[in-house]
Amino acid sequence: MIWLRKARLGFHLLRGICSCALVMPWCGAEGRRRRIRAWSRKLLRLCGIEVEVIGPGGAGGDRPPHGALLVSNHISWLDIYVIHSWQPARFVAKSEIRSWPVIGWLCDQTGTIFIERGRKRDAHRVLHYITDVMLQGDLVCLFPEGTTTDGSRVLPFHANLMQAPLSAGLPVLPVGLRYVDARSENPTTAPAYIDELTLAQCLDAVLRAGGIKAQLVIGEPLSPGSASRREVAEAAREQVVELCGARRDPVGADTNADLEMSASSEGVTA
Repeated sequence: MIWLRKARLGFHLLRGICSCALVMPWCGAEGRRRRIRAWSRKLLRLCGIEVEVIGPGGAGGDRPPHGALLVSNHISWLDIYVIHSWQPARFVAKSEIRSWPVIGWLCDQTGTIFIERGRKRDAHRVLHYITDVMLQGDLVCLFPEGTTTDGSRVLPFHANLMQAPLSAGLPVLPVGLRYVDARSENPTTAPAYIDELTLAQCLDAVLRAGGIKAQLVIGEPLSPGSASRREVAEAAREQVVELCGARRDPVGADTNADLEMSASSEGVTA
């Protein structure tokens, strides 16, 4: 029954709030990562979602490089938790999320990096901050399309935040996300958070889908070297297209839209 599953999800969210308020401040970095991973895995189970991680050398996937920029296509609010269930990361999100009731506070507590899109000064601040935290060993995750799709296409990547790994001399790790029916293995659009769909409507579609498999396909790390950020963005997009089996979309934002900062439309809870 959907109402019962929603009640369980509500209780799980409450546990996340309590954990962030009472436990997370006293945990070390590894303890925080363990809690975020465990919380995300349970959230996905409650939503009826199985996660399959596929690495470069076969099933399972390797751990990401120590300090890297992870870039992925963006389909759903669930993408964050799928990635967290594999390897907790610090996501980049629009600053408006910080003011959302409950969710904004949870995002802040779990290390989300907020950006005021369209403000040049804030873009530079975030760029330097991302560089610093990656040099400290953090994994930062970015959805360079700047919006969500139904998963059948990959929009052009915004290139501006690609400057962070170039400045730090750190790798870019492309990741492909796709959602399939757990029984037939055919693609499903149930998790797609697109158009005028509300979060509640998207959640209902997921709960009614009868079982979904989220496939997280890990690519080969890119070492930027002397490449420009636009070249890195395009190389990363090429990999993501291949990894998720989608098509390239020639229509959309220009990859050099420097002051229109790409960011996740959703936040992170733990």
